[in-house]
Amino acid sequence: MSEVADHGRLMDDVYRYQRLFYDISRKYYLLGRDHLIANMQVQPGDRVLEVACGTGRNLAAIRKRHPRALLFGLDISDQMLISARRKLDGAARLAQADACSFDPEALFGEAQFDHIVFSYSLSMIPDWQGALDEAMRHLAPGGTLHVVDFGDQGRLPDWFKRGLRGWLARFHVTPRDTLGAALQEMSEGTAALSACSLYRGYAVYGRLTRPSGR
Repeated sequence: MSEVADHGRLMDDVYRYQRLFYDISRKYYLLGRDHLIANMQVQPGDRVLEVACGTGRNLAAIRKRHPRALLFGLDISDQMLISARRKLDGAARLAQADACSFDPEALFGEAQFDHIVFSYSLSMIPDWQGALDEAMRHLAPGGTLHVVDFGDQGRLPDWFKRGLRGWLARFHVTPRDTLGAALQEMSEGTAALSACSLYRGYAVYGRLTRPSGR
């Protein structure tokens, strides 16, 4: 079995039952998701893709703020997509796919997107840099990549950082300490970057915007 299939099966096993109470529990520690959504400048008709969309919680929130946007979501877990389909009830086109290698035209009939969102998903994707590179390949000229995920917790007490990371590891979550640096490197010569740390380093938030002529 391939690594992709193995990871998909692992995610199904992790979320087979967790998906039923995922949104209730995660609101207390997936901080910054609503900050990301509030800072999205979505125009009517814009195509918005969430990579690793999970239960569809973020897409539902984006739909509420931008009802005329065209919404798309992909996830490697069939189990999560069960919840997403119920939550969105046809308001978004959803598909099972690997974040590191997907064909949006085959999945959705769209070659590019005006907004691509990663919300607390890179910390669960083994090849997270590959996922970012894949997303940039499908970002339209003038489009924006939106990212929020765990930071390095550098300005929080050491005991908190150790406890958080030990607990996250139980769910196969690994904060990407070099995420900010990776976004900076991706922006050089190809995109404009706006990034900051949130909640004393608890989370990293960033936007990469591709020039309109590219």
